[in-house]
Amino acid sequence: MPLHVDLIEPSRTVMIVVDMQNDFVGDNAKLRSAQAAAMAPQLAETLKTCRDKGIRIIYTAHVHRRDGSDTGRYGDLYPPIADRSALVDDTPGVDIFEPLKPRPGEHVIKKHRYSAFFATDLDLILREWGTTTVVISGTTTENCCHATARDAMFNNYRVVFLSDLTGTFDYPDVGQGAMKAADVHRATLTILAFSTAHVMTGADFISRISPTRMNSRNAV
Repeated sequence: MPLHVDLIEPSRTVMIVVDMQNDFVGDNAKLRSAQAAAMAPQLAETLKTCRDKGIRIIYTAHVHRRDGSDTGRYGDLYPPIADRSALVDDTPGVDIFEPLKPRPGEHVIKKHRYSAFFATDLDLILREWGTTTVVISGTTTENCCHATARDAMFNNYRVVFLSDLTGTFDYPDVGQGAMKAADVHRATLTILAFSTAHVMTGADFISRISPTRMNSRNAV
């Protein structure tokens, strides 16, 4: 049966903001997701609520070294990665989109693959904090958000996936037919809702936050 998360306990919950970087959501970005860019103002408001309610926030940033030593197969799949015109570490393009800028003390996990758990210290941090539930927002729905949600579930976290605070891009025809962003997004949400996460809106997520903050050692 589908996963259900009825109550969000702030001290045991972490919001993961996946790859909301200039190279994905900025104007004229080579890897731009218009759908993700459009929801950025609503995500910013949700992050403010998380902070107000005591829910920790972790950002991820997909980056690659300029020498290409960590690109793997991405160089075969994405021309802007292959020619080093996007997602190059220590360039403005990999910075978090300004309206969503992390607050002091909020971590940015640099990753080199779709999943924020792959070859990073994300799981180490979550376990140190006593996290039991992760909330997924960001881009892209079907790749980095999906992969991060799946790995979170594989690591026994309860996963909340925000349907209106994730987004993707139109897919061209590479042999299997083209798909609009809305169709890619909807199909991914359907799959995740069945197999991985409690898919809900940002407003629904906020409505489920416990009104009482609890010390993490006393939370259940």
